[in-house]
Amino acid sequence: MSVRTTPTRQRRSAFTIHHLDCAPMRPLGAEPLVAHCMLIATGSGLVLVDTGIGAAEVSDPRRLGALFRHTMRPVLDLSRTAVHQVRALGYDPYDVRDIVMTHLDLDRAGGLADFPHARVHVMADEYRAAMRRDTRLEANRYLPAQWAHGVDWVVHDTADSHWLGFPASRVLRSPDIMLVPLPGHTRGHSAVAVQEPDRWLLHAGDAYFFHGETDLRRPRCPRALALHQRLVADDHEQRLGQLERLMELRRAHPRLVRIFSSHDAHEFDLLAGGD
Repeated sequence: MSVRTTPTRQRRSAFTIHHLDCAPMRPLGAEPLVAHCMLIATGSGLVLVDTGIGAAEVSDPRRLGALFRHTMRPVLDLSRTAVHQVRALGYDPYDVRDIVMTHLDLDRAGGLADFPHARVHVMADEYRAAMRRDTRLEANRYLPAQWAHGVDWVVHDTADSHWLGFPASRVLRSPDIMLVPLPGHTRGHSAVAVQEPDRWLLHAGDAYFFHGETDLRRPRCPRALALHQRLVADDHEQRLGQLERLMELRRAHPRLVRIFSSHDAHEFDLLAGGD
């Protein structure tokens, strides 16, 4: 099974982080993409950050819709699903107690049905957008069938904390996991911050797609990916503003925070390799 998953060893806390690619994509005219999820194994259970594409979509790709299938060209392989990778790592999927969502796009929320007993944490604006699907864009990006099994939602209504100057909502304390609102890609899009002993990991979701976008010396993005991000953004200008905030964070805390996105294969390879 060609799945990259690498534990991050913890010196002070009894938890391990695995980086999972839960659906590679080969979009037309663009760089190959990953679906970067995280599995955090703690002494009291497992935590997933996003779920990628699930077993139901692998069994019936029509669920994803023709537009997504033909433009993003996901690799639909059961061994790539989060639930399969959890088992392959030697864990029981039933031990996934909490799932923390950056957002509820169909390529992030597909695995929810594979963990029907888990609590699912999401920001309130994202929850409302996914349930209402008020716009044509939202009608295409959210797939209600992915949560039709009945989800134990934990909706974070307000940012009750702060994280390095950002408003945030605490999800768990051991390990310390925060939802950090970064709207723009979707109405309630968030990053997820996870504290390691000597740094924070910040899963920035779809705040950007290409690692060069946060390059402090020469920001850049391939033309096809830049166009795609503009087309799928709920508010493109707001998304660009959030990208500026992430770059400022990188400038201010180059050693304290490791930022990565949902879809960049280069960032995934580095983290899966133990960097």
